Amino acid sequence: MSNDRDADGYPIGSTSTWPAADIAASWQRELPGVRTESIEIITPVWRIAKVLADDRRRTLAKLGIDPSTLDLLSVIRRSGPPYELTTREITRRTMITAGAVSQRVARAEQTGLVERSPSAESRRAVGVRLTDAGHRLIETTVRQLLEHEADLIGALTAAERTALTGFLARLEQALVTPRAGDRPEA
Repeated sequence: MSNDRDADGYPIGSTSTWPAADIAASWQRELPGVRTESIEIITPVWRIAKVLADDRRRTLAKLGIDPSTLDLLSVIRRSGPPYELTTREITRRTMITAGAVSQRVARAEQTGLVERSPSAESRRAVGVRLTDAGHRLIETTVRQLLEHEADLIGALTAAERTALTGFLARLEQALVTPRAGDRPEA
């Protein structure tokens, strides 16, 4: 057994195969009255997330791009022509800190994937634009990555994908929208 662990301390490449229904039934037996309805949803979602995260890391490594560079180039490419955003807009769209954006931009600029220049929007803003090399890399990478990930969900019918998309969006919205008791006091 390997002692290799990921950043969260979980064994690399391992996910339990014990059915979530069995886990829920065991807790119902051992702690009668404890709410276990989450187990049959959260456990498979966590397992799937782990499998997909591991697969994405391997796939991106094969494609020769790291996740943070993919994120940066993708957000700029999706913005449409002229494929340029301010660092502030990149921060807003990627939901990472301005410092992290600055580091990502600096690394991508050093490798010739983006160029920085004064923004046309504001004298104080910095624009980040894809270079031809960055444009080629992100288009090639995204095409290959999305083709691969489409294969990963190929076991689902179109109707199942549509239903799952709706369920996941609803759950995500419920989880990311602050509840009244979770809001900081003004």
